[in-house]
Amino acid sequence: MAQQSNASKVKQPPILFDKTQALIKQLTSLLGGTLVTYWNNPRGSVCHDDVVALYELLEKLGRSESIYLFIKSSGGNGQSSLRLVNLLRQYCDRVIALVPLECASAATMITLGANEIQMGPMAYLTPVDTSLTHALSPIDRDNERVSVSLDELTRVVRLWQAQRSDSNENPYQQLFQHVHPLVIGAVDRAESLSIMLCRELLAYHIQDDKVAEGIASALNAKYPSHGYPILFDEAKRIGLKVSHLEPQINTLLLELNELYSEMGQRATTDFDDTHAHGNEILNIWESTGVQIFYQQDKDWFYRTEERRWITLNDNSSWRRIEKVGSKVEKSILHIA
Repeated sequence: MAQQSNASKVKQPPILFDKTQALIKQLTSLLGGTLVTYWNNPRGSVCHDDVVALYELLEKLGRSESIYLFIKSSGGNGQSSLRLVNLLRQYCDRVIALVPLECASAATMITLGANEIQMGPMAYLTPVDTSLTHALSPIDRDNERVSVSLDELTRVVRLWQAQRSDSNENPYQQLFQHVHPLVIGAVDRAESLSIMLCRELLAYHIQDDKVAEGIASALNAKYPSHGYPILFDEAKRIGLKVSHLEPQINTLLLELNELYSEMGQRATTDFDDTHAHGNEILNIWESTGVQIFYQQDKDWFYRTEERRWITLNDNSSWRRIEKVGSKVEKSILHIA
């Protein structure tokens, strides 16, 4: 009885399918082509499961001459970005990225595969230098593994070499006390992968290898921060084909982002100090007549002796809402 009572009190995130579809209809009419939207909340990310979700959506839409891709994401897995662009290219001749807001890291990689990037007044891209969370990464104060980037490691070594008093001192002897050698090797390998991914993505529409190499190198090594905002003028300077979003399109995309943000809000139900249930929509794909999203749906228990939260009863899944005739059908999309 207690479990049933708790289940009935669990908060659910709002599903705003009718409202988002109305905006997508307006945008499709103004753009004159197929619109696909991709949105991550701050705790969502570009991942391999997105590829299957996008495939389900594109199969319903069929092939078109151009696909306009609205992206709002803080990044994720760069290899997934390559797979997503490769899939999109099989269903259209041209991809136009619509960027009204944040489009960072692996999301920036997705835009590299687009023929054109249209940016709004608040839009920004970021560098794509790779950081990763390894099984042997250092642990933070919450007992969680932290991400490590090659840029951070090389800067530590550079500072050590600039300020050392003894030429025989080896900075790695001290560094290895805090960062495992295998983590350093893995990060270095990931950096090479990042440059390769950028070149592959740019090759979809840039035939000049030198131009592609210049853009890839700039995005991986030019900037002092992984989160450095690359604005319109800077994007143009490094060689990307960018243009301004039309004001009306930008306004509608911001309205769409507001609806997705409402859907992606945290719906946490606290039962006591150590037990809670979390419902949260992390990733959303949508186009005319269909919306596919990943909903995190699980219990959380705080293990005091380890100072960390663990999950129980995980019912998280991809879910699909589809308009069939006059009916709206809901289903679970099983992606393993």
